[in-house]
Formats: sequence, structure tokens, C-alpha cells
Amino acid sequence: MIAVTVIPVLKDNYAYLIRSSDGVTAVVDPGDAGPVIKALEREGLTLDYILNTHHHGDHTAGNKDLKTRYGAIVLAPGAERDRIASSDQGLKDGELFMLGKDEMRCIETPGHTAGALCYYFPESKTLFTGDTLFLMGCGRLFEGTPAQMYDSLSKIAALPDDTLIYCGHEYTLDLLDFCLTVEPDNPKLAERKAHEIKKRKQGEPTVPASLALEKQTNVFLRAKTLEQFTEYRRLMNDF
Repeated sequence: MIAVTVIPVLKDNYAYLIRSSDGVTAVVDPGDAGPVIKALEREGLTLDYILNTHHHGDHTAGNKDLKTRYGAIVLAPGAERDRIASSDQGLKDGELFMLGKDEMRCIETPGHTAGALCYYFPESKTLFTGDTLFLMGCGRLFEGTPAQMYDSLSKIAALPDDTLIYCGHEYTLDLLDFCLTVEPDNPKLAERKAHEIKKRKQGEPTVPASLALEKQTNVFLRAKTLEQFTEYRRLMNDF
């Protein structure tokens, strides 16, 4: 089983420190090396791997400094490796990678970018989604099509309901307000809003959340057709 530490970086990004069951360490999407270094020093750890979900700078800008400091191996989506500085190895859809003794499965999820990957740890029931799936939302379609993102979200939705979702940004409250405009009579949304507001007032991140909860409240996962999803994404762009 892996252990996950949430690391706030930049304005509203999250990086994630992962420790495998046998002590191997990795960081997901280090948009800034500084907070990651502080977290590692606080816990007396070094860094073995860097995992990037996609090529955007707010998820990769810390690669070089962390690699230089710790000698960490940078793992990147194979389809985007040439766009990610300091990458050492490209990963592809369906590929299995062993983080120490813990199995990680790569799930290609194009939409936000052309070759984005999510990283799934089946034994720990943990998924790192980058900017593909947010809590209560999904990423903007900068490089992909609505059909690609709809298919990518369908892949995520097929995972076990008790999968924990760790996403790339703290956008939850704003996205929740959008979901309420789409489903104002969904009682789960009002209940969740009160819960998430309480967490943020206490200075806590809203991540992680279960896939089951996302299926109950995230309208992008609840869209029944591609056409419905496309309309939600259009509305969200102007929200």
C-alpha cells in the first residue's frame, strides 16, 4: 500500500509525494521544486522518481531542480515526452510500472492534452488524474476533442467506486457551484458543498474524494451522452 502526502504548490496546484510499501518515493506533478524539497526534508526522505501526468509547466517546472538534487528518474507520458524537460522514460497506455513493490498502471486520458496519463495504484485504490478529472469537474480541452475527454472520463468511471481521486488543482468549490447550476435539485450536491466549505475553512485540501462520490455529484461524470458532456463543457467554459 502506498502513502500519499498532499503538497500545495504555486497558486492552486497540488503535487503528491508517494511512498511505496518498501520505501521507494515519487512525486507527482511537481510544478515547483521548493515545496517538494521542504516536504521531503520534513519527513527525512530522498526522491527516487518524478511522475508527470502531462506536459504543462505548472505540473513539470520542478523536474530539473529535483532531478539535479536527488538524481530522481523522470517518468512522463510517452506521447508527450519530447515536450517535457528532463524526462528519462516515456510510459504508455496500459503499461505497468513497479514503484518498489507497488504496481502502478498507466491510463492514457487525452482531452486536456493530447497524451495525458493518469496513474493508478490498484492495490491502494488510488488514482492521480492531473488535469483530466478534477473533483467536481474536468480539464479544459486545450488539445483534445470532447469525444476524447468523454472516453477518458469513461475509463476512469470504470474503476472501482472506492478509488480515491487525487487531482491537479484545488478547484472544487468553484466547480461545485457550476454543478449546482446544472443539477440544482441534486441533494448530494448541497450536502457536499457544506462538507467541502468546512474543509477549506479549516485549511484542509478537498482531495482526495472517492470515485463513488464523484459519480454522485460531478456532472461531467454523470453526463449520459457525448452531446450532453459537450454542452456541459461549453457551459463551464463561460461560467
